[in-house]
Amino acid sequence: MGSSSSIPAATRTVALLRELARSPRPVPATALARALELPRSTVYHLLAVLEREGMVVHLPEERRWGLGVGAFEIGSAYLRHDGLSRLAGPLLRDLAAATGATVHLGVLDGRDTLYLLKEQATRSAVLVTEVGVRLPAHLTASGRALLADASRAQLTALYPDRGALADRTGRGPRTRAALRRTLAEEVARGWAHEDGEVTPGVWSVAAAARDHTGRAVASVGASQRTSDAGTAAVSDLVAAVVATADRLTGRLGGPATTGA
Repeated sequence: MGSSSSIPAATRTVALLRELARSPRPVPATALARALELPRSTVYHLLAVLEREGMVVHLPEERRWGLGVGAFEIGSAYLRHDGLSRLAGPLLRDLAAATGATVHLGVLDGRDTLYLLKEQATRSAVLVTEVGVRLPAHLTASGRALLADASRAQLTALYPDRGALADRTGRGPRTRAALRRTLAEEVARGWAHEDGEVTPGVWSVAAAARDHTGRAVASVGASQRTSDAGTAAVSDLVAAVVATADRLTGRLGGPATTGA
């Protein structure tokens, strides 16, 4: 247990990170100081420490601060614990049974989608999304449903290179700018979609589940063969996936998601 003098500092640090997590965009240090009722000097000191640890990023041109990759790594580590799987498992089983799709639960692990759960109906396509598999997040619907929640600064931290992004089938966003455009479309739509970017002949949709702060922390995804992707099939599957993500959000104490 730390000394009494260290406890207030730890409390202020947690409060600062929570304030950044609640904000939909990077925040000026002065605004953080007002919200937390702290001296600006204290806030700047905390931000400097957190920046060194990768927990926050500074945007000097905008004079604003946002969450860094380190915060996402801690969140992903928490989500890999058994509790999330227990909460999501029954929902995924219901989704697989109702749709006949292969369904999965994913979280971000750095720039990868890490699959925690998989439920597969008898007639589903065979996929590479086994439990424990990591795939490039920018190519997967599950990953993009979570990346869509990231700020511009967070995306830059995750993808610092302006060069070509990894690809598997020759499809999908190949640069950070193309990824931003794709994510903007998916934010407007409320769910993510990929077709053949991971496995030829297989398409997937995914929607984010959110925690009590409103942050996207896990994704519910479903995949089927492209040959089964008629207009009605896509619409029905999207509705079922979004509804399941909404139910998981409720179990995590978060706000309801917007339906498709």
